[in-house]
Amino acid sequence: MRNTRTVILASASRRRKEILRKTGLKFRVEESNYEEHAVPGLKPHELVEFHARQKARDVAGRHRNALVIAADTIVVLKGNLYGKPRNRAEAGEMLKILSGKAHLVITGFTIIDTADSRELSGSVESKVFFKRLSMDEIKAYVRSGEPLDKAGAYGIQGLGAVLVKKIEGDFFNVVGLPLHALAEGLKKFGVLVL
Repeated sequence: MRNTRTVILASASRRRKEILRKTGLKFRVEESNYEEHAVPGLKPHELVEFHARQKARDVAGRHRNALVIAADTIVVLKGNLYGKPRNRAEAGEMLKILSGKAHLVITGFTIIDTADSRELSGSVESKVFFKRLSMDEIKAYVRSGEPLDKAGAYGIQGLGAVLVKKIEGDFFNVVGLPLHALAEGLKKFGVLVL
């Protein structure tokens, strides 16, 4: 059965909107007011699922009969977590740290059915291998402005693709929404993408 329910993407991310659009689902965007913060004691997968759940619940509280989807992405290297840089200097520091190394990109997602309060959360991990970056490359990339609103200070779907030697795992997960896992999750709510 194709979807006839209202689907809401609880995100201001243009990238997540573009990825979800690939499914052909009709949906609307409604930004969550939830503010991400550090949650001591949570492992990376638990943290992104927690943030995705809070974003989804914030938007779900405004609707009676909708499916709400939310997501959260972080970069992990040697146990350190990297979200969005606060400024250009921090973006440059993150890129220096990631230069020449492999790191993990973990995206958590939540689906909430507001009709019966059912929730499903999950997370997906991909491994990204960066080339060794020169200081000139880092400065030029930061100047482009692309790193400033992205976890780990790069966007693999844009100019940041030239920083990446290879990835292992779901490409869309690295962009910010693990499409395969999300589509499998939506099936449990009676929504078929194919």
